[in-house]
Amino acid sequence: MDEFFIYGTFFGLLLLFVPVFVYVDFYADARGNKLWFSVSLYRFLRVFGGYGELRKDGIAVHLTKKFALFLPYDDIIKKRRKFKITKGFQLWRLHQIIEIGGVGKIYAVLVAAAIEGAFGSVYGFVRTRYPFVSLKNSAIFSEEPCLKVTNQTAVAFNGLVLAVTLAKITLEALINWIRRKKSTASWKKQPSN
Repeated sequence: MDEFFIYGTFFGLLLLFVPVFVYVDFYADARGNKLWFSVSLYRFLRVFGGYGELRKDGIAVHLTKKFALFLPYDDIIKKRRKFKITKGFQLWRLHQIIEIGGVGKIYAVLVAAAIEGAFGSVYGFVRTRYPFVSLKNSAIFSEEPCLKVTNQTAVAFNGLVLAVTLAKITLEALINWIRRKKSTASWKKQPSN
């Protein structure tokens, strides 16, 4: 029994302090109106994946053949305002390739130059602030008209940061629930005329 306790404590501490790398790979095709994605741990252990497509009033995210989520645009905008990334999550890698159709056309060259220029500005800022981040960007031309983006993003964190973040989210939800209960309870206590 003592060995189990020692091993359990060791692996529990190991999970709290060893870095976890989450990779998000996606491939977007603007002409096909689809985005395929995959989320994995350490780049080898796939957690989930699927594809998404734009609809008239929202985004449909297909996680399996029989299960899909629908995200209305209004809800996405509201959630984005509330979403905050804590300092414990560090960007580790950002690699992307953008394929632009119209080889030999001036607009394709201008779009590629604008993308490279924007990424160059971001690269300089990120490199001075976070020198450990791996950044790569490429633009290639295609014979057929298209706009395709291939991206791999990796974020590093540890179990302690994840536990603190989950505890914070849980406490915020609990506080909001208590406030709603108090406000409805005080409303119910008001005398009726």
